Amino acid sequence: MRMMKRKKPPDEMTFLEHLEDLRKRIFFSFIAILIAVIPAWIFSKDIYRILARPVTKFLPEGEKLAFTTLTAPFMLYIKVSFLAAIFLTAPFIFLQLWYFIAPGLYQKEKKGVIPFVLFTTVFFTLGALFAYFIVFPWACNFFLRMGSEFRPVITVDTYFSLGVRVILGVAIVFELPTLVYFLSRMGLISARWMVKNFKYAVLAAFTIAAVITPTPDMITQSIIAVPMLLLYCFSIIVVVIFGKKKEKKEEESEEHLEG
Repeated sequence: MRMMKRKKPPDEMTFLEHLEDLRKRIFFSFIAILIAVIPAWIFSKDIYRILARPVTKFLPEGEKLAFTTLTAPFMLYIKVSFLAAIFLTAPFIFLQLWYFIAPGLYQKEKKGVIPFVLFTTVFFTLGALFAYFIVFPWACNFFLRMGSEFRPVITVDTYFSLGVRVILGVAIVFELPTLVYFLSRMGLISARWMVKNFKYAVLAAFTIAAVITPTPDMITQSIIAVPMLLLYCFSIIVVVIFGKKKEKKEEESEEHLEG
């Protein structure tokens, strides 16, 4: 009988070593963002105009966003530059995240670095685009219609804070399929478990949507919650496909042992 080759166990690190590694990954990510801020600052006014479109297109002709302090425009362009830098350096940030979790993976699982960085970046970007083109304009239109009896005086500070919460929030939510895929590869979740807990996924989706969306109405919340549930269903399909591969590999290993 042939002996089956065992997997190489994950690297063992102490708690303090994990903390030190986390500090290093955060530091590298922050440096990358700082470097990306420089070119982002050059185009900060153009980027701001793009970010302002979801609300300015609903304002009366000639109306602009306002500021109440002398330094507000300067601080706004800095914040805009940092937001743009986060998206510019997203692949590098996700790579640092992979390096942080890699010590806990088996040697074969560590080869998934390229798919991990690729899929996290793609879904992060798709989530941001979905928020910018659908969720945020809907929210802006809702608020302006509610205040149609008044003259809108929207400050750049409040608008940008709201925009960042919605765009980054939805972008992070769109990471669900990637997260589920790698958790399934590690054997931590299964398709059966996800189907069984679907009712909790519905509750979580609407709870997260309520936190992200600035409006209290169910329609706006559903714009985020429904895609989240679709992503959850898509994630189940991903796990099913992986599960079949896993079961096949286990059967082949058993046959190999019996041989």
